[in-house]
Amino acid sequence: MNPIRPEGDHGVLVEVDPASAGWRFLSFRAVRLGVGERSRGHTGGDEVALVPIAGTGRVEVEGERFDLSRPGVFEALPSVLYLPPGTEYVVVAESTFEFTVGGAPAEGRYPLRLFRPDEMRVEMRGGANAYRQVSHVLGPHLPAERLYLFEVYTPSGSWSGWPPHRHDGEEGSAYVEETYYYKVLPAHGWGIHHNYTSDGAVDDLLRVRDGDLVLVPRGFHPVVAPPGSNLYYLNYMAGDLLDGARATPPVDDAEWAWMREDWAGRPLVLPIAAGT
Repeated sequence: MNPIRPEGDHGVLVEVDPASAGWRFLSFRAVRLGVGERSRGHTGGDEVALVPIAGTGRVEVEGERFDLSRPGVFEALPSVLYLPPGTEYVVVAESTFEFTVGGAPAEGRYPLRLFRPDEMRVEMRGGANAYRQVSHVLGPHLPAERLYLFEVYTPSGSWSGWPPHRHDGEEGSAYVEETYYYKVLPAHGWGIHHNYTSDGAVDDLLRVRDGDLVLVPRGFHPVVAPPGSNLYYLNYMAGDLLDGARATPPVDDAEWAWMREDWAGRPLVLPIAAGT
């Protein structure tokens, strides 16, 4: 499975829905509008989260106005607008405005709400060269039915999603679908995303670039940022877990789970010289 790459730099940049992904729940798209342009939408039977990526815009919904602004993903946390099923909305760009919209089927138990950065958990995970930041921008601690979102920052030369883990309903894991929307600093940089299963049935080693979308329908899925490239990715997630059960952890690859006790990973000591 290859990354979904943006077609152009305006309008809908990348998009996926359950039919095109071949899964059950999750839809996602990234959009970039010019000044004064509008994007209309309707959540239908889904609960939906709208995340600003860069620029300034407003969302008009049910007679309310929500102003969203973000200088860029590497500079600030977002505010996240939660839209329940059956909601019509309009996004209006007040500058060049990039945002994401994604959702999953829901019953409508939670109301329209703007989640602000001070409600979000920010967690530092791992250690050594597997040290990264995970921002719970619509984490399981916030009210939603099926949908939850994270933003992850992986510094140059580091790994994330480590130890490799899965949440595809196999090996005792819960079934959760996931999308990765990538940004890279500098923009000409790149990263590596690996989707794999222990039996080799899935083994996709993907070079990801700024603006790429990667799907995780099955297996483990670690990420690495090569030296000189800093990675951001936005995860939309949805599956069988509901409400508080969204906090259920994934299942680690048993061959690498030991690294939670030794993040340095038993590195080789250099130099290697004759007679040593």
